[in-house]
Order: sequence, then structure tokens, then C-alpha cells
Amino acid sequence: MNLLDSPVKTENAIPRRPKICVVGSANMDLLSRVPRLPKMGETLVGHSFHMGCGGKGSNQAVMAAKLGAEVTMVVKLGRDALGNMTFENYRSLGIDVQHVHWDAEHFSGVAPIFVDDQGNNSIIIVPGANMALTPEEVANASGAIRAADVVVGQLEVPIECTLEAFRIAKTAAVLTILNPAPAMPLPDELYQLCDIVAPNEIEAELLTGVSVATQEGTEEAARTMIERGSSTAIITLGEKGALLVNQGRVTYIPGRKVKVVDTTGAGDAFIGSLACFLGERQPIEVAVRNANAVASVSVTKIGTQSSFPTRDEVKNLIDG
Repeated sequence: MNLLDSPVKTENAIPRRPKICVVGSANMDLLSRVPRLPKMGETLVGHSFHMGCGGKGSNQAVMAAKLGAEVTMVVKLGRDALGNMTFENYRSLGIDVQHVHWDAEHFSGVAPIFVDDQGNNSIIIVPGANMALTPEEVANASGAIRAADVVVGQLEVPIECTLEAFRIAKTAAVLTILNPAPAMPLPDELYQLCDIVAPNEIEAELLTGVSVATQEGTEEAARTMIERGSSTAIITLGEKGALLVNQGRVTYIPGRKVKVVDTTGAGDAFIGSLACFLGERQPIEVAVRNANAVASVSVTKIGTQSSFPTRDEVKNLIDG
């Protein structure tokens, strides 16, 4: 049975511990706080510097793990100090590292990040070993993929790897979530392998060519992704929440108003939370609302994974 068609949980049900498999990236975030984002050719003096584990795939895996999911990470790291730090971070959070691969030829991925006083960010990704992950290495994780409740993919590794993971998942009727970031043209097959495609507004516009400046445009972009093959489309709208288009229904799920400190990783917090909550058999509208709540907490602290809350820290904000 598809998780999107799962029955509504009873009020007093204890959440099951879902199995999540993430096929994706690992980067080391190099975060500088600046008064504003620099102009071309300008040098600014920053307020502070932070270094922490990141990468969309890893962030999503960590978020799901912090909420109590059993998580397996399929990833490639460089044989360097940054790769070792990422590996130990996985182990400290209880993430299964059986399918962590190592590359002696490429450095670990890095992400220089600038965050201004309003919490806006500018990010550069230098993928390194992430782009050396192969479909064969993904296929070697077929047991973990088939055993999962949810498989999550992004586009910070070769697209052939995401395709391979989703093909395997479909052979076992495993729910697939694609976070199509960074946005790029996608083959129809990948849309067709997606139970859920979940971009942000900018990514949705780049993927579909439809302006999302209006509510009507945002809804049209979501429908375009469904026409291309995805069963469900979710477009995250920042502080405005999220748009869910599922089975012909259009639902706007509002966000929570909070004091924003750093938006870095908020989208990953949403995706990792969504995977966990759907794996717990939460109805999709409830799962999206709960993922919004978790993401809203993440923007109130500086950093990426360090800003992600644990289950206990959000238990009063989520249903289930």
C-alpha cells in the first residue's frame, strides 16, 4: 500500500519508527555571518564563522534521524579530514554508514555560505566526491532501498544515481520523494518515478518555466510537475508555508511566524521531516503541516544541522 493512501492515525497511536534511505550528497558548510550579502568585487568584514556538516542529502538524513527515524545514507566522501568529520557525524547520530563510499581522487564537497543580518543566504556548492557516486554503488544498496518506507533523492549527485535509486524503490513499492535541487532539466522517467516532487518556489519556476509570482502561477507550476508524471507536488513557500497538490486537490498549508535568524537548511529540514512523518503513516496534509513546523524551528538558530530540532524539542508543535 502506498504511504500516501495510508489510513489516518488514531489520536493516541504511538508513531512507528520509519526506515528512511537517503541517496545524496555530503558537504562541509563554511558559514560566514555578514551584515549584508556582498556586491560584485566587494570585500566585507564578517561577524563570525561557523563550520559544520551539510549537503542536502546529509541534512535530510540528519533531520529524519533527529526525529527518530532509522536512516541509511548512500553517499560518497573524499578521503580527507572533512570526509572523516562527516562520517563520524553520521555515526554519532545513529545513521547507518554501511553504504558510505570513499574516494581517494576527489575532495569532499564543500559549501561556502554567507548569511546576512536578515537571515538571507547565498550559497556556492563545490561538489567534489559527490559527483563521483556511481549508479553501481547505488545498486549495491538495493537491500536498504527496498527495505525502506521512504527513499529520498536530490540533484547534488549524478542524476543517474537518483534514477537508479528510484527505479529500485519502485520495484518494492517504496515511497519516493525527490527534492529537485539544484534545479535542472529532468527526464520524464524521473518525474514518473516520483511519488512526491518537492521544490521550493525558485526551483519550481526553473523546472517548469511557469512564473510563480502569483498564486495561480504557483498552482500551475505544481500541476505541470504532476502532468510530467509525479503523483504529488509540494512547493515550499518559505514563511508562507507550502502548497500541496495531490489527487486533484489544491491545499495551502500555512507556515508558522517566527523570528528568523538563519534560513540555511530550512528546506532540508522540511524534506527530512516530511519523509519521517510519511514513514510514520501520517496523512500527507498532516505530514506537510508537521514538516512546516519543524522547518520553522530550524530558522530560529544559526547553522544547518546544528539548528535542526530533536523530536522532544518539537513535540508540542506537531501532531502524532
